[in-house]
Amino acid sequence: MNRSRFLILGGISVVVGLMASFYIYRYVQALTAPEPMIEVMVAASDLQVGARVEKTDIKIVRVPVSVLPPGSPRKAADVIGRGVVLPIAKGQFLLSMQLAGENAGSGLPSLIPLGMRAVGVRVNDVTSVAGFVTPGTRVDVLMTGTPKGKHRTITVLQNVGVLAAGPKLERNASRESQTASVVTLLVSLDDAERLILANNEGNIQLVLRNPGDARSETIRDAGPEQLYKEPSANPVKLRRTTVQRPLNVPAVPSDLPEIQIYTGPEQKTVKCLDGGVCKEVK
Repeated sequence: MNRSRFLILGGISVVVGLMASFYIYRYVQALTAPEPMIEVMVAASDLQVGARVEKTDIKIVRVPVSVLPPGSPRKAADVIGRGVVLPIAKGQFLLSMQLAGENAGSGLPSLIPLGMRAVGVRVNDVTSVAGFVTPGTRVDVLMTGTPKGKHRTITVLQNVGVLAAGPKLERNASRESQTASVVTLLVSLDDAERLILANNEGNIQLVLRNPGDARSETIRDAGPEQLYKEPSANPVKLRRTTVQRPLNVPAVPSDLPEIQIYTGPEQKTVKCLDGGVCKEVK
């Protein structure tokens, strides 16, 4: 009886061991199995902002499915002919967010979002902050004019994006200044009207700002009164007058109201009779 029991237990142990070995083998095999590969498109060379993607700019590579970024176009027809709105380095995945919409073309028009406008303003080394107003920077637009014959400077627009400096749509990799006679700004249609009017009414000045500072401030217009302190047209002169108290003033009843008289820093308290005679109260 004991022998049969041992044989049964031994058989169960063997079956359990085989099953455990089988599942462990399958688990290890799943870990070591090669991951499925998929074909994706990468940039064959550096693509700058405004460029048009051509067939020669695309390279097909195979990568594991797990590293495929979301938004990666799978067909060459999905990217050829579209404009580049963000710089793409050689070997980088081509993503839909880096390309202009379909039928949007390339160059500057492809960089203009729906509802926005690109407006060019004439600048020089002074008004463009020594050439550091380059594509990708943000500026405030100030105008100096002479309404009613007096010079005034006002802030026309704040936190405006720069699309281009001259014909260049991309910023220098070395972050150096760019000499240009025209800077193209990205504004709404309402702001475009104000910008064009300001350009005709006075002198435009661009003020470079930190790209991380998106605050809009309410400030006063600047005029000569903020620079010069003009004296008052009618200055007030104070003159000290001494009033002589008459002698032999009769006693003043205590129930009369008191009057406070201030002479510079001095103070006196007096009581006056009906006849106009006053006596100082100590």
